Amino acid sequence: MLDPDLLDALRTARHVVVFTGAGVSAESGIPTFRDRLTGLWERFDAASLATAEAFRADPALVWGWYEWRRSVVHRAQPNPAHLAIAALASKVPKLTLITQNVDDLHERAGSLDVTHLHGQLERPRCFQCQRDPDAPLPVPDEPEAGRRVQPPACAHCGGPLRPGVVWFGESLPMDAITHAFQAAEQCDLLISIGTSGVVYPAAEIPEIAWRLRATVLHINPVPGPLHGERDFALASAAGIALPALLNEAFAEH
Repeated sequence: MLDPDLLDALRTARHVVVFTGAGVSAESGIPTFRDRLTGLWERFDAASLATAEAFRADPALVWGWYEWRRSVVHRAQPNPAHLAIAALASKVPKLTLITQNVDDLHERAGSLDVTHLHGQLERPRCFQCQRDPDAPLPVPDEPEAGRRVQPPACAHCGGPLRPGVVWFGESLPMDAITHAFQAAEQCDLLISIGTSGVVYPAAEIPEIAWRLRATVLHINPVPGPLHGERDFALASAAGIALPALLNEAFAEH
């Protein structure tokens, strides 16, 4: 039985913000940056590959790793948490979905207008002129197809395409983080799912909502400390907690 105050906050919410992190995608089998790399990549550190410096030094190595990541995403499927978030959008007047994940599982689950704070694997851009490619990337090969892959050339300037994600040392897209902060300021309920809450500036999103009197729910197998009033936690996998939350909140409404 869930807290009646939490259920009431969800039933009466006019604007819900859902903020997701790597834990949601991990339930679909997508490794997080904290996971040890395996197979052909096990001797590399993920953080050392996710930088502009690494790409300048060895673009084929970095592009090959991101092609491996794309192949994992292409084989993954949305899990019950992704599906529950998409379903929630039809049960509340307004839902804003903000994610730190670079995959497209939210979209494949049926969510619309997803704000990607850290970019998207499927949206590369030129490393030199920053333009988008004229055609989408082809479906990647299987994960063990090879370690080094030369990046495609930009059709505009001939420079190499780079993954369309935010690397370490780069700023988040200004339009995305501004939209996320504004949504946090305006919502009356924020649900934070599968995120550590320690990486700033994204970690400010739940804090902003709580300071401005919204109810905040954290869903994580190991939730962190709470403020107390209007701050709730469910120590559970997202794929279990979210469907149960929706079922209990809306089963008779």
